[in-house]
Amino acid sequence: MSGLRIRPTEPDDSGCVLNITPESAGWRYVGFSVHSCREGQTIRHSVRDRETCFVILAGRAQIRVDAIDFGQIGGRAGVFDDEAPYACYAPADAVCEIEALTSLEIAICTAPGWSRIEPRLIKPAEIGVDDRGSGSNRRFVRNVLPETEPADSLLIAEVITPAGNWSSYPPHKHDSDNLPAESALEETYYYRMNPTQGFGFQRVYTDDRSLDETLCVEDGDVVMVPRGYHPVGAAHGYDMYYLNVMAGPRRTWLINNDPAHEWMLKR
Repeated sequence: MSGLRIRPTEPDDSGCVLNITPESAGWRYVGFSVHSCREGQTIRHSVRDRETCFVILAGRAQIRVDAIDFGQIGGRAGVFDDEAPYACYAPADAVCEIEALTSLEIAICTAPGWSRIEPRLIKPAEIGVDDRGSGSNRRFVRNVLPETEPADSLLIAEVITPAGNWSSYPPHKHDSDNLPAESALEETYYYRMNPTQGFGFQRVYTDDRSLDETLCVEDGDVVMVPRGYHPVGAAHGYDMYYLNVMAGPRRTWLINNDPAHEWMLKR
C-alpha cells in the first residue's frame, strides 16, 4: 500500500480514527486528525506553536477556546448535506475543549501559528461556495478558511465532486516557493463517499516522475500530497467529498497547471 494513503482505524479513547502529524507525514506544516465521538464524549486539545481549525463534519458540539464558550454549534447530518459546516478557529497555544452533544464527526486541522489572532466561530452563512468547472469537470467548493480570512498558515476547503466527475483538474501543483508564480503548500485530502461503498482515484506525480502514484481512495481515507500534481476522479454512481487542508511557508494559493493538460482551459 502507498505511504501517501492513510486508512481510518477504530476510535481510540478520544474518538480519534485518523491522525497525521508533520512527523508521521515527513513534512513540516500540516497536521490533520478526525475524531468520531459518541454523545457526551469530550476532546481536549492544545498544541504549542500551532494554530487549529475545528471543522464539524457531522453532528453537534459545544466548543470552548480559552475563556470563550462558542455554545452549541453544528447540526448537519453529514458532509453531503446541502450546507456548509460550522468551524472554529483557535490560535497557537490555545486550550480547547470539544464536547459531543450528539454523535459527532469532527476534523482537527493544525499548522504553525505565532500570532494571537482572536478565536472565532465560522458560521455556514460566512462560507462562500464556488461552482467551479463545467461538464464532467464540475465541482462545488466551500471555502472554510480562505486566505482572505485571518490565520497564520492554514487554508481549508470542502469540495463536493458529483459522481463520474473530475476534480483538482486539470492537474495542478503548488510545491515551489516561487512567488508570485507559485506557492509551496503541503496538502491533505480527507475523503467521504456517497454511498459509502464508493471509491475514486487520485494520482500524485511530478514532472520528472520521481513521484508517480495512482491511488484508489475509499470512504474515510486520507491522501497526503507532499509535492506534485494531484488530480482526482469520482467513480460513476458515487458522489465524492473531500476536505482539503493546506499550509506552507507563505499563506497563499498560487498554482501551476501541468503544461501537458493546460490546453483544455483555452478551448
